[in-house]
Amino acid sequence: MRAVQYRVIGAHPEVVTIDKPEPGPGQIRLRVTAAGLCHSDEFVMNLPAERYNFPLPMTLGHEGAGVVDALGAGVSGVELGDSVAVYGPWGCGLCHACAQGKENYCNRAAELGIHPPGLGAQGALAEYMIIDDVRHLVPLGDLDPVDAVALTDAGLTPYHAIKAAMSVLTPGSTAVVIGAGGLGHMGIQLLRALTGATIIALDIDKDKLRLATEVGAHHVAPSGPDAPQFIRQLTHGDGAEAVFDFVGIPATVEIARQSIARDGIIHIVGIGGGILPAGFFSIPYGASVRTPYWGSRSELMEVFDLARTGKIKVHNERFTIEQAPEAYERLKAGTILGRAVVVP
Repeated sequence: MRAVQYRVIGAHPEVVTIDKPEPGPGQIRLRVTAAGLCHSDEFVMNLPAERYNFPLPMTLGHEGAGVVDALGAGVSGVELGDSVAVYGPWGCGLCHACAQGKENYCNRAAELGIHPPGLGAQGALAEYMIIDDVRHLVPLGDLDPVDAVALTDAGLTPYHAIKAAMSVLTPGSTAVVIGAGGLGHMGIQLLRALTGATIIALDIDKDKLRLATEVGAHHVAPSGPDAPQFIRQLTHGDGAEAVFDFVGIPATVEIARQSIARDGIIHIVGIGGGILPAGFFSIPYGASVRTPYWGSRSELMEVFDLARTGKIKVHNERFTIEQAPEAYERLKAGTILGRAVVVP
Protein backbone atom coordinates (compact mmCIF):
# COMPACT_ATOMS: atom_id res chain seq x y z
CA MET A 1 0.00 0.00 0.00
CA ARG A 2 1.01 3.66 -0.38
CA ALA A 3 1.89 5.66 2.71
CA VAL A 4 3.39 9.04 3.58
CA GLN A 5 6.27 8.49 5.98
CA TYR A 6 8.84 10.48 7.89
CA ARG A 7 11.92 8.30 7.39
CA VAL A 8 15.06 10.33 8.06
CA ILE A 9 15.46 12.99 10.75
CA GLY A 10 15.59 16.41 9.11
CA ALA A 11 14.42 15.13 5.73
CA HIS A 12 11.12 15.74 3.93
CA PRO A 13 8.29 13.19 4.19
CA GLU A 14 8.20 10.59 1.44
CA VAL A 15 5.52 8.65 -0.41
CA VAL A 16 6.49 4.98 -0.16
CA THR A 17 5.05 1.53 -0.81
CA ILE A 18 4.85 -0.72 2.27
CA ASP A 19 3.02 -3.88 3.24
CA LYS A 20 -0.66 -3.69 4.12
CA PRO A 21 -0.89 -4.13 7.92
CA GLU A 22 -2.83 -6.99 9.49
CA PRO A 23 -4.86 -6.44 12.68
CA GLY A 24 -3.83 -8.39 15.78
CA PRO A 25 -6.12 -9.39 18.65
CA GLY A 26 -8.35 -6.49 19.67
CA GLN A 27 -7.25 -4.36 16.72
CA ILE A 28 -9.19 -2.92 13.78
CA ARG A 29 -7.96 -2.19 10.27
CA LEU A 30 -9.41 0.79 8.44
CA ARG A 31 -9.38 1.48 4.75
CA VAL A 32 -8.56 5.16 5.03
CA THR A 33 -11.06 7.53 3.39
CA ALA A 34 -9.46 10.81 4.50
CA ALA A 35 -6.49 12.06 6.54
CA GLY A 36 -5.70 15.56 7.73
CA LEU A 37 -2.37 17.39 7.87
CA CYS A 38 -1.44 19.47 10.91
CA HIS A 39 1.29 21.82 12.15
CA SER A 40 1.96 19.24 14.88
CA ASP A 41 3.36 17.01 12.11
CA GLU A 42 5.73 19.82 11.17
CA PHE A 43 6.70 20.22 14.81
CA VAL A 44 7.67 16.54 15.02
CA MET A 45 9.58 16.61 11.73
CA ASN A 46 11.53 19.69 12.85
CA LEU A 47 12.73 18.10 16.10
CA PRO A 48 16.53 17.71 16.28
CA ALA A 49 17.92 14.20 16.65
CA GLU A 50 18.58 14.60 20.39
CA ARG A 51 14.90 15.42 21.03
CA TYR A 52 13.30 13.01 18.55
CA ASN A 53 12.00 9.91 20.38
CA PHE A 54 9.51 8.44 17.91
CA PRO A 55 10.06 5.38 15.71
CA LEU A 56 11.43 5.67 12.19
CA PRO A 57 10.05 5.22 9.65
CA MET A 58 6.72 6.63 10.87
CA THR A 59 3.55 6.97 8.83
CA LEU A 60 2.23 10.46 9.48
CA GLY A 61 -1.33 11.63 10.08
CA HIS A 62 -3.17 11.95 13.40
CA GLU A 63 -6.46 13.04 11.83
CA GLY A 64 -7.99 9.95 10.28
CA ALA A 65 -11.27 8.56 8.98
CA GLY A 66 -12.03 5.31 7.26
CA VAL A 67 -14.18 2.27 6.68
CA VAL A 68 -13.75 -0.79 8.91
CA ASP A 69 -11.95 -3.26 6.65
CA ALA A 70 -10.81 -6.12 8.93
CA LEU A 71 -11.24 -7.13 12.57
CA GLY A 72 -8.75 -8.79 14.88
CA ALA A 73 -9.74 -11.57 17.24
CA GLY A 74 -12.12 -10.53 20.01
CA VAL A 75 -13.23 -7.22 18.52
CA SER A 76 -16.86 -6.21 19.04
CA GLY A 77 -18.72 -2.93 18.80
CA VAL A 78 -18.00 -2.23 15.12
CA GLU A 79 -18.90 -4.02 11.94
CA LEU A 80 -17.16 -4.40 8.61
CA GLY A 81 -18.10 -1.47 6.39
CA ASP A 82 -18.76 0.99 9.24
CA SER A 83 -17.70 4.58 8.47
CA VAL A 84 -15.73 5.87 11.44
CA ALA A 85 -13.34 8.57 12.60
CA VAL A 86 -10.25 8.02 14.72
CA TYR A 87 -10.11 9.50 18.21
CA GLY A 88 -6.43 10.44 18.27
CA PRO A 89 -5.16 10.92 21.85
CA TRP A 90 -4.71 7.29 22.82
CA GLY A 91 -4.30 6.50 26.52
CA CYS A 92 -4.10 3.46 28.76
CA GLY A 93 -7.89 3.13 29.02
CA LEU A 94 -7.74 2.27 32.72
CA CYS A 95 -6.71 5.35 34.71
CA HIS A 96 -9.09 7.93 36.21
CA ALA A 97 -8.78 10.30 33.23
CA CYS A 98 -9.32 7.53 30.68
CA ALA A 99 -12.36 6.26 32.62
CA GLN A 100 -13.93 9.66 31.93
CA GLY A 101 -13.09 9.48 28.21
CA LYS A 102 -10.28 12.01 28.72
CA GLU A 103 -7.48 9.98 27.21
CA ASN A 104 -5.91 13.28 26.16
CA TYR A 105 -4.94 13.64 29.84
CA CYS A 106 -3.87 10.05 30.51
CA ASN A 107 -1.02 10.03 33.03
CA ARG A 108 0.29 6.60 32.06
CA ALA A 109 0.46 6.76 28.25
CA ALA A 110 4.08 7.93 28.07
CA GLU A 111 5.43 5.38 30.55
CA LEU A 112 3.57 2.59 28.75
CA GLY A 113 4.86 3.70 25.33
CA ILE A 114 1.38 4.57 24.05
CA HIS A 115 1.37 7.26 21.37
CA PRO A 116 -1.26 8.81 19.08
CA PRO A 117 -1.35 7.64 15.46
CA GLY A 118 1.01 9.73 13.37
CA LEU A 119 2.68 11.04 16.52
CA GLY A 120 4.45 7.87 17.58
CA ALA A 121 2.15 5.12 16.33
CA GLN A 122 1.67 4.51 12.61
CA GLY A 123 -0.78 7.09 11.29
CA ALA A 124 -3.57 7.75 8.82
CA LEU A 125 -1.64 9.04 5.79
CA ALA A 126 -1.84 5.67 4.09
CA GLU A 127 -4.34 3.49 2.28
CA TYR A 128 -4.86 1.40 5.43
CA MET A 129 -4.18 1.89 9.15
CA ILE A 130 -4.42 -0.13 12.34
CA ILE A 131 -6.45 1.08 15.32
CA ASP A 132 -5.38 -0.34 18.67
CA ASP A 133 -8.81 -0.49 20.33
CA VAL A 134 -12.45 -0.04 19.36
CA ARG A 135 -12.83 2.75 21.92
CA HIS A 136 -10.66 4.91 19.66
CA LEU A 137 -13.28 4.88 16.92
CA VAL A 138 -16.27 7.24 16.72
CA PRO A 139 -19.09 6.59 14.22
CA LEU A 140 -19.33 9.13 11.43
CA GLY A 141 -22.86 8.21 10.41
CA ASP A 142 -24.01 10.53 7.64
CA LEU A 143 -21.00 12.87 7.82
CA ASP A 144 -18.74 13.04 4.77
CA PRO A 145 -15.35 11.72 5.95
CA VAL A 146 -13.44 14.23 3.82
CA ASP A 147 -15.33 17.13 5.34
CA ALA A 148 -15.30 15.69 8.86
CA VAL A 149 -11.82 14.22 9.29
CA ALA A 150 -10.18 17.47 10.46
CA LEU A 151 -12.82 17.78 13.17
CA THR A 152 -10.89 15.07 15.06
CA ASP A 153 -8.24 17.66 15.92
CA ALA A 154 -8.90 21.03 14.28
CA GLY A 155 -12.47 20.86 15.60
CA LEU A 156 -11.96 18.93 18.84
CA THR A 157 -8.99 20.92 20.15
CA PRO A 158 -10.62 24.39 20.02
CA TYR A 159 -13.92 22.92 21.22
CA HIS A 160 -12.21 21.53 24.31
CA ALA A 161 -10.46 24.86 24.94
CA ILE A 162 -13.66 26.87 24.53
CA LYS A 163 -15.71 24.58 26.77
CA ALA A 164 -13.12 25.01 29.50
CA ALA A 165 -13.51 28.81 29.26
CA MET A 166 -17.32 28.97 29.15
CA SER A 167 -17.48 30.53 32.62
CA VAL A 168 -16.16 33.83 31.21
CA LEU A 169 -17.74 33.64 27.75
CA THR A 170 -21.02 35.21 28.81
CA PRO A 171 -23.15 37.46 26.58
CA GLY A 172 -21.33 40.77 26.21
CA SER A 173 -17.89 39.19 26.67
CA THR A 174 -15.03 39.37 24.19
CA ALA A 175 -12.99 36.45 22.87
CA VAL A 176 -9.75 36.83 20.94
CA VAL A 177 -8.59 34.17 18.47
CA ILE A 178 -4.91 34.45 17.57
CA GLY A 179 -4.21 32.57 14.36
CA ALA A 180 -7.05 32.04 11.87
CA GLY A 181 -5.63 28.90 10.29
CA GLY A 182 -6.70 25.27 10.65
CA LEU A 183 -7.66 25.40 14.33
CA GLY A 184 -8.38 29.11 14.51
CA HIS A 185 -11.03 29.22 11.78
CA MET A 186 -12.81 26.40 13.59
CA GLY A 187 -12.45 28.19 16.92
CA ILE A 188 -14.24 31.21 15.48
CA GLN A 189 -17.16 29.08 14.30
CA LEU A 190 -17.36 27.27 17.62
CA LEU A 191 -17.39 30.53 19.55
CA ARG A 192 -20.28 31.72 17.36
CA ALA A 193 -22.15 28.44 17.86
CA LEU A 194 -21.60 28.14 21.62
CA THR A 195 -21.40 31.68 23.01
CA GLY A 196 -22.65 35.23 22.71
CA ALA A 197 -19.13 36.64 22.80
CA THR A 198 -17.80 39.27 20.42
CA ILE A 199 -14.97 37.62 18.47
CA ILE A 200 -11.75 39.37 17.47
CA ALA A 201 -9.48 37.41 15.12
CA LEU A 202 -5.78 38.15 14.61
CA ASP A 203 -3.45 36.84 11.93
CA ILE A 204 -0.49 38.01 9.86
CA ASP A 205 -2.07 36.76 6.61
CA LYS A 206 -4.72 38.85 4.84
CA ASP A 207 -6.35 35.82 3.23
CA LYS A 208 -6.75 34.14 6.61
CA LEU A 209 -8.24 37.33 8.05
CA ARG A 210 -10.71 37.32 5.17
CA LEU A 211 -11.57 33.70 5.97
CA ALA A 212 -11.98 34.66 9.63
CA THR A 213 -14.58 37.25 8.65
CA GLU A 214 -16.35 34.77 6.39
CA VAL A 215 -16.70 32.19 9.18
CA GLY A 216 -17.97 34.62 11.80
CA ALA A 217 -15.36 36.93 13.36
CA HIS A 218 -16.86 40.30 14.32
CA HIS A 219 -13.52 42.12 14.05
CA VAL A 220 -10.19 41.24 12.46
CA ALA A 221 -6.76 42.84 12.74
CA PRO A 222 -3.12 42.08 11.95
CA SER A 223 -1.36 40.06 14.62
CA GLY A 224 1.44 42.33 15.79
CA PRO A 225 2.54 44.79 18.46
CA ASP A 226 -0.47 47.06 17.84
CA ALA A 227 -3.03 44.28 18.38
CA PRO A 228 -3.37 44.65 22.18
CA GLN A 229 -4.18 48.35 21.83
CA PHE A 230 -6.79 47.52 19.17
CA ILE A 231 -8.37 44.96 21.50
CA ARG A 232 -8.41 47.33 24.46
CA GLN A 233 -10.00 50.05 22.36
CA LEU A 234 -12.78 47.69 21.33
CA THR A 235 -13.30 46.61 24.95
CA HIS A 236 -13.25 50.14 26.44
CA GLY A 237 -9.90 49.46 28.05
CA ASP A 238 -10.95 46.29 29.85
CA GLY A 239 -9.36 43.65 27.62
CA ALA A 240 -10.80 40.34 26.46
CA GLU A 241 -12.36 37.83 28.83
CA ALA A 242 -10.78 34.95 26.89
CA VAL A 243 -7.81 34.70 24.54
CA PHE A 244 -7.20 31.55 22.50
CA ASP A 245 -3.69 31.49 21.07
CA PHE A 246 -3.60 28.91 18.29
CA VAL A 247 -0.02 29.87 17.36
CA GLY A 248 1.85 29.85 20.65
CA ILE A 249 5.06 31.61 19.62
CA PRO A 250 6.65 34.18 21.96
CA ALA A 251 5.15 37.13 20.08
CA THR A 252 1.58 35.79 20.24
CA VAL A 253 1.67 34.78 23.90
CA GLU A 254 2.83 38.33 24.62
CA ILE A 255 -0.20 39.65 22.70
CA ALA A 256 -2.36 37.39 24.86
CA ARG A 257 -0.73 38.69 28.04
CA GLN A 258 -1.30 42.31 27.08
CA SER A 259 -4.87 41.72 25.89
CA ILE A 260 -6.44 39.69 28.71
CA ALA A 261 -8.92 41.23 31.14
CA ARG A 262 -8.90 40.85 34.88
CA ASP A 263 -10.23 37.41 35.86
CA GLY A 264 -9.87 36.34 32.23
CA ILE A 265 -8.61 33.08 30.76
CA ILE A 266 -5.69 32.62 28.36
CA HIS A 267 -5.51 29.30 26.53
CA ILE A 268 -2.22 28.66 24.76
CA VAL A 269 -3.17 25.99 22.25
CA GLY A 270 -0.44 26.38 19.65
CA ILE A 271 2.86 24.58 20.18
CA GLY A 272 5.13 27.36 18.95
CA GLY A 273 7.27 27.26 22.07
CA GLY A 274 6.22 30.58 23.60
CA ILE A 275 6.23 30.77 27.41
CA LEU A 276 4.04 33.17 29.34
CA PRO A 277 5.16 33.92 32.91
CA ALA A 278 2.15 34.08 35.25
CA GLY A 279 2.17 35.86 38.55
CA PHE A 280 1.61 39.20 40.25
CA PHE A 281 2.67 42.13 38.05
CA SER A 282 2.84 39.81 35.02
CA ILE A 283 -0.83 39.23 34.19
CA PRO A 284 -3.97 41.04 35.45
CA TYR A 285 -5.47 40.07 38.79
CA GLY A 286 -7.44 36.84 38.64
CA ALA A 287 -6.32 35.92 35.14
CA SER A 288 -5.31 32.32 34.46
CA VAL A 289 -3.11 30.68 31.85
CA ARG A 290 -3.84 27.17 30.61
CA THR A 291 -2.44 24.79 28.01
CA PRO A 292 -5.34 22.59 26.86
CA TYR A 293 -4.50 19.50 24.84
CA TRP A 294 -6.80 17.87 22.27
CA GLY A 295 -10.13 16.80 23.89
CA SER A 296 -12.18 13.90 25.22
CA ARG A 297 -13.92 11.21 23.21
CA SER A 298 -17.35 12.49 24.27
CA GLU A 299 -16.37 16.00 23.17
CA LEU A 300 -15.51 14.63 19.73
CA MET A 301 -19.02 13.19 19.53
CA GLU A 302 -20.38 16.62 20.42
CA VAL A 303 -18.28 18.25 17.70
CA PHE A 304 -19.69 15.80 15.16
CA ASP A 305 -23.21 16.61 16.34
CA LEU A 306 -22.52 20.32 15.85
CA ALA A 307 -21.26 19.61 12.35
CA ARG A 308 -24.49 17.77 11.56
CA THR A 309 -26.45 20.94 12.38
CA GLY A 310 -24.42 22.90 9.84
CA LYS A 311 -23.17 25.36 12.48
CA ILE A 312 -19.51 24.44 11.88
CA LYS A 313 -17.72 23.38 8.72
CA VAL A 314 -14.06 22.81 7.99
CA HIS A 315 -12.65 24.84 5.11
CA ASN A 316 -10.30 22.36 3.47
CA GLU A 317 -8.10 21.82 0.45
CA ARG A 318 -7.88 18.29 -0.94
CA PHE A 319 -4.73 16.46 -2.00
CA THR A 320 -3.85 12.96 -3.18
CA ILE A 321 -1.31 10.82 -1.33
CA GLU A 322 1.26 11.66 -4.01
CA GLN A 323 0.64 15.37 -3.38
CA ALA A 324 1.07 15.08 0.41
CA PRO A 325 4.75 16.24 0.49
CA GLU A 326 3.72 19.31 -1.51
CA ALA A 327 0.85 19.91 0.90
CA TYR A 328 3.30 19.82 3.82
CA GLU A 329 5.47 22.40 2.07
CA ARG A 330 2.46 24.67 1.64
CA LEU A 331 1.46 24.10 5.27
CA LYS A 332 4.94 25.15 6.36
CA ALA A 333 4.76 28.22 4.12
CA GLY A 334 1.37 29.18 5.56
CA THR A 335 -0.48 29.12 2.25
CA ILE A 336 -3.14 26.55 3.22
CA LEU A 337 -6.49 28.15 4.02
CA GLY A 338 -8.20 26.07 6.68
CA ARG A 339 -7.06 22.46 6.64
CA ALA A 340 -5.23 20.23 4.17
CA VAL A 341 -6.92 16.84 3.68
CA VAL A 342 -5.42 13.88 1.84
CA VAL A 343 -7.84 11.55 0.08
CA PRO A 344 -6.21 8.19 -0.80
